[in-house]
Amino acid sequence: MRIDIISIFPEYLAPLHESLIGKAIADGIIELEVHDLRDWTYDNHHTVDDSPYGGGPGMVMRPDIWGRALDSVAGSAWPPTQYGAGYGAEYGSEYDDVLGETVSGTAELVGARTPQGPVLVIPTPSGQRFTQEVAEELSVASQLVIACGRYEGIDGRFALDAARRMTVRELSIGDYVLAGGEAAALVMVEAIGRLLPGVLGNVDSAGDDSFSRGAAGLLEGPVYTRPADYRGLEVPEVLLSGHHAQIARYRRDESLRRTARFRPDLLADLPAESCDEHDLDVLTELGLGLPTVLAERVAAQREARAAKKRRRLPH
Repeated sequence: MRIDIISIFPEYLAPLHESLIGKAIADGIIELEVHDLRDWTYDNHHTVDDSPYGGGPGMVMRPDIWGRALDSVAGSAWPPTQYGAGYGAEYGSEYDDVLGETVSGTAELVGARTPQGPVLVIPTPSGQRFTQEVAEELSVASQLVIACGRYEGIDGRFALDAARRMTVRELSIGDYVLAGGEAAALVMVEAIGRLLPGVLGNVDSAGDDSFSRGAAGLLEGPVYTRPADYRGLEVPEVLLSGHHAQIARYRRDESLRRTARFRPDLLADLPAESCDEHDLDVLTELGLGLPTVLAERVAAQREARAAKKRRRLPH
C-alpha cells in the first residue's frame, strides 16, 4: 500500500517511522511519503489560507493549493482536473452542478465510489466516525492520500472536486477538536497499517481485537501473562486449565461484561439470535447495563427458545 500524507507540518509525522509501522515501511509493505503543502503555493510567503467567505473567525485553507497538491501526489493514478493547476476564475457548469448538491447528496456522492485507485482521506471532526470497520475498508486500497487540514479546515470545494474522480472519506477519530489533522493521521495510519499482511508477527492478532469482526463487534476482555500471582492477584484459574472450550467461554463472557460496562451502545447492534444460552444468561445477569432494545431482543429470544423446547415435550 502507498500512503501519501500532506501537511504544513510534515515533521509531525516522523513517529510513523517507529515501531510496527516503521518496520513495515522498511520492509516495503507500506510505501510512505510525507509532503509539505507549502511546496504547491504560488507566492513568496507560501500562503495556504485566506479569510472565510461570509465572515467568521479564523482562516480557511485554499482549495486551489490543495488541488495542486492532490493532482501532483495522486499523479497518473487518477484523471487530472479539467480546470488545470490553480483552477482559475471560471469553474464551469459541471462544478456548479456538484456544488449545488445538498448535504445528503454530497455524502452520497462522496461515498458512492469503491476504492479502485487513490482514496482521499480528510481528517475532520465533522466527518464520519473512524471505526475498526472503516480501517478494514481502507486497508484494501492501493493508495491513501491523507489531507491534514489546519485552522478552520479546508475549503469544502476541495472534497467535492476530488469526489468526482476518486473515493473521498471525511473521517473523525472522536467527538473532540484537535489543532489539525496530523494526530488523526497518525491514528489512522497505525489502525490501517497493522491490518496489512505481514505487518503483525501473528496473523491472528488482529482477528480478536476489540471492535473486529472476529470479536463480533465487542470489546476484548482483559488479558494475562506471567507471573501467575501478582501482588496477591491471581490469573483466573480457567486460563491455566488447558481446556480450550472453557477458555473460549470465559473470554466470551468477559468480552460481554466489559462491553456492557464501558460501551453498552455496542450491545445494541449485537444480534440476539447470535447468542447461545450462556450468552443470554450473561446478558440477563448484566440487567440494567443493557440497552433497552437489546434487553427486549434477549427476552424475546429466550421466550422463543423456551417455546421451542415446550413444543418438543410429549403431550
